Amino acid sequence: MLATVGVLAALLAGVLLWWSRPEAQPAPAAAVSPAAHRAAPAGASSPAPGPPAVPAPPTGSASAVLVDVGGKVRRPGVVSLPAGARVIDAIKAAGGVRPGARTGALNLARRVVDGEQILVGVDATPAPALAPGATPGATAPGAAPLDLNTADAAQLDRLPGVGPVLAQRIVDYRTRHGAFRSVEELRQVSGIGAAKFGDLKNLVTV
Repeated sequence: MLATVGVLAALLAGVLLWWSRPEAQPAPAAAVSPAAHRAAPAGASSPAPGPPAVPAPPTGSASAVLVDVGGKVRRPGVVSLPAGARVIDAIKAAGGVRPGARTGALNLARRVVDGEQILVGVDATPAPALAPGATPGATAPGAAPLDLNTADAAQLDRLPGVGPVLAQRIVDYRTRHGAFRSVEELRQVSGIGAAKFGDLKNLVTV
């Protein structure tokens, strides 16, 4: 009987010892941050930064051109036009062609250039040079009438009785009031009275 109790006690002690043994805990998995997943593999070189963006140069405005428009237009004079403008644009800027006038052989589609002169409806042939010994104010016999709307001060100075001062007054009047509409309008210029107008009316035209 005692032997049986001893065996049972030994078995019970063995069971208790088995249940009380320490259990092995698994090692925790190493935490991997999201940045580690995106990290470049060992030995791989990081890409070189690209060159900085270069801003495009600013686009400048087109430069203007100056053109002298004369002849049979409403407002003869110097006009400012954008680069690439055509002859037709220059005529429009000068008020357009006067009633009854024609553009003649002008190429209206031609591009204008800075500093040029465009004469509308008139002969662009320059006035003949003075003969040796001739004085300003003397006109050749039978010469064609001088157009008041296209002649410059030097050409007007060649008319009889018109000196450089009066010639400049005629040009200034044309600049302020626009093209002469008739020869009689010449009387409106300061310094041209009835007698002087009588000397000039057959030598000029519009």
